[in-house]
Amino acid sequence: MNPLKSQDFVIPTFLEKWENSKSYLVAVAEAMPPEKYDFKPTERQKGFQDQLLHIKSNMDWLSSTYFGRQMSDKESGNNSKLTKEETIKLLVNAFDGVSAILKNLPPEALSEKVEFFAGEKTKLQILNLLQDHVTHHRGQLIVYLNLNTIEPPTYVGW
Repeated sequence: MNPLKSQDFVIPTFLEKWENSKSYLVAVAEAMPPEKYDFKPTERQKGFQDQLLHIKSNMDWLSSTYFGRQMSDKESGNNSKLTKEETIKLLVNAFDGVSAILKNLPPEALSEKVEFFAGEKTKLQILNLLQDHVTHHRGQLIVYLNLNTIEPPTYVGW
């Protein structure tokens, strides 16, 4: 296969995985009862809801900074004292916002280099970071569920 043509598969492949990642994280968020949304295993760790909002904020930051996503004031506003339902809705909207911007991104844009705090990266590397960050914090949230004797949802992969 022509290496330049192989780029045409990156975004659709990412979007398929991204949608499954969203479904899995929402299932994790749904599994925790609302009265446990402030649970944190230790003082130095974020609470369950804070982890979800951190994931959302990272998606917002990376997609707006590196992919030009325009965010409304409501999306980037104050996230304190949210209900479980409001938190999940914000999370879903962040996932969907990333998907929307990527659906219109030309594949060749993925090789574009951008300045990042860890040094120059390609937009493809930023996409990989988006997914890796979600996975990292979702893993922590699964531990939070287990510590509360709540069975985590079944893994959703590709």
